[in-house]
Amino acid sequence: MAITKAQKVVILKGTTDAIKSTASAVFVGFKGLTVAEVNELRSALKKEGVKYAVAKKTLLKKALEANNVSGDMPELPGEVAYAYLKEGDDITSPARNVHTFVKKFAGKLALLGGVLNGAFLSLQETANIATIPATPVLRGMFVNVINSPIQRFAIAISEVAKKQSA
Repeated sequence: MAITKAQKVVILKGTTDAIKSTASAVFVGFKGLTVAEVNELRSALKKEGVKYAVAKKTLLKKALEANNVSGDMPELPGEVAYAYLKEGDDITSPARNVHTFVKKFAGKLALLGGVLNGAFLSLQETANIATIPATPVLRGMFVNVINSPIQRFAIAISEVAKKQSA
């Protein structure tokens, strides 16, 4: 079913606003997903504050041009959707969460690239960002790094005290 010009205007405005209001977006190639799989993807992304939308490539390109995204736009073959952070401060969330489903729905879903802070990301850069742990996990890792020398020092002092009393 063809999209009317009025529908295209609405989709273009929504896509332009979405790209303008987010710090990060990921382009997703999809083919052969069932309705249940798409619903599972959307609900999982929604829990993380990430929105998922499908748009015609020409409308997506116009929205990106309207937002003056810098760099070289990645190639967008086939059917394309985009996932973007609607609310929250974890800018890696769209890439990380879509990457989870890329592994789950192998062959049906693929990362194609993205936008981060107004600049295009290549497929490789997007894949690298997708492997960065969530902010709370990174904070936990940082605390562990800070705590490790103190903990080892305490263990060493304890062992010295045990040898002194023996």
